[in-house]
Amino acid sequence: MNILLINGPNLNMLGTRQPEIYGSETLPDLVNALREYAAGKSITLRDYQSNIEGEIVTEIQNARHWADGIIMNPGAYTHYSIAIRDAISAIDIPVIELHISNVHAREEFRHKSVLSAVCLGVIAGFGRNSYFNALDSMARHLQSK
Repeated sequence: MNILLINGPNLNMLGTRQPEIYGSETLPDLVNALREYAAGKSITLRDYQSNIEGEIVTEIQNARHWADGIIMNPGAYTHYSIAIRDAISAIDIPVIELHISNVHAREEFRHKSVLSAVCLGVIAGFGRNSYFNALDSMARHLQSK
């Protein structure tokens, strides 16, 4: 099973950006832990991070050639990226949207996702465990097909 992990804008700043919300673990540390966890489940995890919307769109499009599923923390693009929404809609691969924080318990503008409607599901508010929950959920979904 091949899964693509996409992290959007500012997630490269994990560990230093608002640790009271996002924790103190860096993105490389989190990805390494997730990759090790995935390997134990016979899942190959490829990761990608970009602060640039068009690059994320291209990565989603390219995933259709090799990935069985995508888990994505789109960061701020969650709230306004029609380009990412259209890229998800254009591929026949399930996508799970995830967030470290509970976006519904934060500022009003974070409550709306333009991506959720084209995703398999949304996991939010469990800190770093949101990533592990998303990976487990995607694996169960793909195995049930």
